[in-house]
Amino acid sequence: MPFLLPQTVTQENALQLQKEGLLNSATLKTIDCSALKDFDSTVLTVLLAWQKKLRADGQSLSIQSPPEKLKVLANVYGVSALLGL
Repeated sequence: MPFLLPQTVTQENALQLQKEGLLNSATLKTIDCSALKDFDSTVLTVLLAWQKKLRADGQSLSIQSPPEKLKVLANVYGVSALLGL
């Protein structure tokens, strides 16, 4: 079962979302971004933190249904290859 990102990921909820994901790391292998609509670059911080945790556990992160804006942000920040976008 994929981890579903909420519709909004901004500075206001990014830290809480990151913690929630780390507490449920078994569900982080696949991240479903289909609901993601309102977000800023802090979503990249969350995804990278989750990826770091998974890699430390010998696993990898898969991102499903990324919105185009997320791909663009990842490219601008130079992390698209790291996130598989």
